[in-house]
Amino acid sequence: MKSILFKSLAVCCLAVSLWSCKKDETQTVSNVSPAGTLTASATSLSLVQANGTKPALSLTFPASTVTGYTVPVTSTIQFDIKGKNFASPKEYVVSTTSYSPTVNDFNTMMLALGATIGTPAQVEVRLKSGAAANAMTYSNVITLTATPYLASAWIYVPGNYQGWNPATADSLVSLTSNGVYTGIIKFDGSPFKITPEKKWDVAYGDAGGGTISTSGGDISSVSAEFKLLTVDLNKKTYTIAKADYWSVIGNAIPGSNWAVDTDLKFINDGKGTWQAKIALTAGAFKFRLNHDWTTSIGNNGADIMVTDAGTYTLTLTVNADGKTGSYTMVKN
Repeated sequence: MKSILFKSLAVCCLAVSLWSCKKDETQTVSNVSPAGTLTASATSLSLVQANGTKPALSLTFPASTVTGYTVPVTSTIQFDIKGKNFASPKEYVVSTTSYSPTVNDFNTMMLALGATIGTPAQVEVRLKSGAAANAMTYSNVITLTATPYLASAWIYVPGNYQGWNPATADSLVSLTSNGVYTGIIKFDGSPFKITPEKKWDVAYGDAGGGTISTSGGDISSVSAEFKLLTVDLNKKTYTIAKADYWSVIGNAIPGSNWAVDTDLKFINDGKGTWQAKIALTAGAFKFRLNHDWTTSIGNNGADIMVTDAGTYTLTLTVNADGKTGSYTMVKN
């Protein structure tokens, strides 16, 4: 009986001891200093592809201080287009008190945020720091100005539509060289393949289920029309879907007489450009979307006039809305 009593008392004492320790632990508070002042080595950046591997700038900040028990502190650099209030920022976790992205990395980040190639843009940057998701603090915001450049890579799409010749095949472009390529091609309904270069040394074909491999067969273009083709060489996948397209129509185009369209060719340069070399006579014409008058582009809404007959290179650059744009006509 005494043995049972002593054991019960020991269990009670142990429970009290553990409760006391737990209570003491919850009373221990860790204080993490707020995110310190962020500084930049420059705020007006010159992005030049030839300097791609060099630092675009250096961002520095003081180390966080922690009092109480040790906790992990996360420091993250956030970038976003000015005016978006860091709603969907690009984030980079840093383990030191500085961050120096290369020119290529900064350029890629700007394009991913939605900046336009060749157009100056303002990017805001700040430091996010804290020990927990609900205890984050933020530094001052610095505005950086830079103009992103075209850092593209291409692959090629030889197929029946152009005689199975990689040297003259249409291309797909990856504006940031991230392995994902896209473009619009006018197929004839017959198959095609994908080559990393303008030759047959390596060719990707259909491996089934939307995947590609170097041992795959011909890829179906499904039907004769403009298609948006996207190829991910990282995942070895592809998608193909019907695409919008632009044409010209008018009495300045022989054989058209405002009834027959001449399709333009999509230029896979990331600028939304459509182009064609056409013999024009004196008269007028317009650009229109999908052979339909719902969306058309002219000279401030009016017909585009041709007074001097000849062969012209017509270039249409479509804006991001897909409905408006600008054009040039250059006599050859």
